[in-house]
Amino acid sequence: MQAKNVFVAGHKGMVGSAIVRQLQEQSGVNVITRSRSELNLLDQNAVANFFESNDIAQVYLAAAKVGGIIANNTYPAEFIYENLMIQNNIIHSAHLAGVNDLLFLGSSCIYPKLAEQPMQESALLTGTLEPTNEPYAIAKIAGIKMCESYNRQYGRNYRSVMPTNLYGENDNFHPENSHVIPALLRRFHEAKLAGDDKVVAWGSGKPMREFLHVDDMAAASIYVMNLSDDVYNSNTHEMLSHINVGTGVDCTIRELVETVAKVVGFKGEIEFDTTKPDGAPRKLMDVSRLKSLGWQYKISLEDGLALTYEWFLTNQDNFRK
Repeated sequence: MQAKNVFVAGHKGMVGSAIVRQLQEQSGVNVITRSRSELNLLDQNAVANFFESNDIAQVYLAAAKVGGIIANNTYPAEFIYENLMIQNNIIHSAHLAGVNDLLFLGSSCIYPKLAEQPMQESALLTGTLEPTNEPYAIAKIAGIKMCESYNRQYGRNYRSVMPTNLYGENDNFHPENSHVIPALLRRFHEAKLAGDDKVVAWGSGKPMREFLHVDDMAAASIYVMNLSDDVYNSNTHEMLSHINVGTGVDCTIRELVETVAKVVGFKGEIEFDTTKPDGAPRKLMDVSRLKSLGWQYKISLEDGLALTYEWFLTNQDNFRK
């Protein structure tokens, strides 16, 4: 039996690389990837030619421009333009080439800032978004609706998964443009090496956040992609096709900061800078739909942080400014 060609867009990113690692362990799968120099996903003609030239059976759309609060605030135009272009080019070109199976990876920021907690899939488009990452969220919402539209009009099997906050191997540890967990891991690590007696964390520490290790996200993505139509369709419908992926468990930022300090081995004082923005007060996913489909997470936050810190220590030379 011939192996099916599976294209992972964004294979060098945190989620894409985790999906690739797990797909490569499966029999009957030929993983296809392209670096940015080989395929510019912002170039419509290049993407169309790629799909026309390769017999692709499945697509994991993990390519995106991502970043934390600072990056989203500083580069809103790039965040909305690049994400819209990437997903438009891939979804449309996949359709034109006859690819029936595609998984679009979104983000929990698609939900309203003050959405009822935990956030259900039905909360989409029911309120105002968090202003700091609205351009990114708008792009992701468009991606969900694009998948739904191609399913409705052309009978495609384009599914969407909405992860909570992700972390793990291949995360971005840039000192300014990273998400909260890699930023904290690096800050506490450098403070420990410098012998600092205090670390300052952004915000009040009161907001609640949920975190999922990227290996769990990759496992969930592959699971949802390969669910039978009968099982998948029993729990979704054409205008509510996206599925939340998370742990269903959250913690305060203060608790996260203290756990990171413990994992890193920082013994000093922790101070919270309340002049810095907090973002949304709480972001917890309702993952009951995914649970009913037969999947739940395996890696606890503390275990995941330890794995991530271990990976950072091994690769930290790559993160020096």
